[in-house]
Amino acid sequence: MVKNLSILGSTGSIGTQTLDVARSLGIKVSAIAANKNIKLLEQQAREFSPSVVAAADENSAKELKLLLADTSCKVLAGSEGIEAVASHGEADTVMSALVGMAGIRPTLSAIESGKTVALANKETLVCAGSCVMKRAKEKGVKIIPVDSEHSAIFQSLHASSAPKRELRKILLTASGGPFFGKTRDELKNVTVEQALNHPNWSMGAKVTIDSASLMNKGLEFIEAMWLFDVSPSDIEIVVHRESIIHSMVEFCDGAVIAQLGTPDMRTPISFALTYPERMDFGGKSLDFTQIKSFSFGMPDADTFRCLALALSAARRGGTAGAVLNGANEAAVDLFLNSKIKFLEIAEYIERANEALGVRDNPSLDEIIAASENARDVVYSMV
Repeated sequence: MVKNLSILGSTGSIGTQTLDVARSLGIKVSAIAANKNIKLLEQQAREFSPSVVAAADENSAKELKLLLADTSCKVLAGSEGIEAVASHGEADTVMSALVGMAGIRPTLSAIESGKTVALANKETLVCAGSCVMKRAKEKGVKIIPVDSEHSAIFQSLHASSAPKRELRKILLTASGGPFFGKTRDELKNVTVEQALNHPNWSMGAKVTIDSASLMNKGLEFIEAMWLFDVSPSDIEIVVHRESIIHSMVEFCDGAVIAQLGTPDMRTPISFALTYPERMDFGGKSLDFTQIKSFSFGMPDADTFRCLALALSAARRGGTAGAVLNGANEAAVDLFLNSKIKFLEIAEYIERANEALGVRDNPSLDEIIAASENARDVVYSMV
């Protein structure tokens, strides 16, 4: 179990729920970092009394320093401040929950410092899985997944003493999002509000749009490849509308092991922080008497083109994941700001793919550049 925790992205959805768990379990929080939500960051600093607080936004950090002048918290700024939180000496575990590419270098800093990483930042592995997993192996660092699906797979694999040899396939579940069963014609004019209305989960805006487009499941597919060292053919996506089975694994003897629970992100967060133990953080029990049925289906990659593009990037490798991610981030931002339509998200990503191509065996700098170039290409189209 974690004794001392640093949180990257403490003001976001995962960050605030991580602090809920830390509060419930009495976990010491030694360092926190966010972008520029200074009001909430100040509240968190006053409650948890971390040694170090960092704001990525320089001006916000200056304001925060004044607000916390009466405390013992050291306030840092910019990317250097974020990486200082990631490598903070007191912490043994880092919750990596920054949004987007901003999470890659701090996660690597945590690895270099020998910290256990509770990973909630998809982009770290989608874009730079080769670099990150290689370095984690070299440093002997544990990377424990926080996404509900990957946590479920991680937990289910513990049913085997030799999962790498005995695994037949990973069954990655998907809720299907708010538009499951819709045709492309029905999706032409969906609004931002409709896309943000997820049937089961409460998440940040970007992740919720990704869920609606099924891009989120494509990103999770790539993430699972790196986390569990499997090929694309070893993973099957299954739509499970109820979001009670969070994912499953099938072993060579045909046995299928699943992890079930209420749709509460604090459960996988708690498991990541207390692994290999389990502790009661106050989560709600699953009432099987209220479950009428479990439904399963195949995802529609023809209607939801973002999923098809992600699966193609998974098979291609190299900088394909970085280009996919950067283009998607920009396209989702444009959709959230009503600059493009929902179905155009996939169209803009595809055009960025065509414009940039793929580089094999990229360095970290090339990966980051590929993602930034993809963002630029998409924004230039509007």
